[in-house]
Amino acid sequence: MAGHSKWATTKHKKAALDAKRGKLFAKLIKNIEVAARLGGGDPAGNPTLYDAIQKAKKSSVPNDNIDRAVKRGSGAEAGGAAYEALVYEGYAPGGVALYIECLTDNKNRAVMEVRTALSRNGGTMADSGSVAYLFERKGQVVVPKEQGPGEATEDALLEIVLDAGAEDVQDLGESFEVISEAGDVVAVRSALQEAGLDYDSAEVTFVPSMEVELDAEGARKVMRVVDALEDCDDVQNVYSNADISDEVLAELDED
Repeated sequence: MAGHSKWATTKHKKAALDAKRGKLFAKLIKNIEVAARLGGGDPAGNPTLYDAIQKAKKSSVPNDNIDRAVKRGSGAEAGGAAYEALVYEGYAPGGVALYIECLTDNKNRAVMEVRTALSRNGGTMADSGSVAYLFERKGQVVVPKEQGPGEATEDALLEIVLDAGAEDVQDLGESFEVISEAGDVVAVRSALQEAGLDYDSAEVTFVPSMEVELDAEGARKVMRVVDALEDCDDVQNVYSNADISDEVLAELDED
């Protein structure tokens, strides 16, 4: 899990500095629409929608945008698109595996954008199934250490989440990452809420079962590919089995 945690840390830092707010908002809104379409427009009875809304709020998406997305997705308001969930697999330079999730209303556009982003940055598309086996579907909840007047500790967090199905807790520096089975992520999130702890995100993610260790140059190449993929309108999530050490992260921060 260590490599995944470092990769997650890198992505969280990048997200905090990301100026492409419009694209981020659009992707979060799309998630809300799809969740509302599949499970109804009531967050209380639709955990996927609840978590999509919370993620959007924590990213400062305006409440009016969120409300309209819920209404479009649930059919209460016209204008919702028929999005299709697609998965593409590929490789970044150095043999790093990429698992790419898309939501799109145009499959041809989505695959063309993904293929172009990969090929222009030294990556390649892979056949279906050639990369997927390297990733496990898991629940991931990120809990900030700063909690109101105090600070969350690993021991206290373990007491709260273990009975809810958590498998592992990793220290990410300024936050903790709680890993569980995908079906337990709502129980973990609910346990944190009942204990009065805030969380940054609660979602189903893909965790690599084996990793590729990278030096600074390799990390730059992989991050260039990931940046290009995340810049595609239809790409929602990019998962990688890159293992970037703390030393390499420090070197990249100096650039």
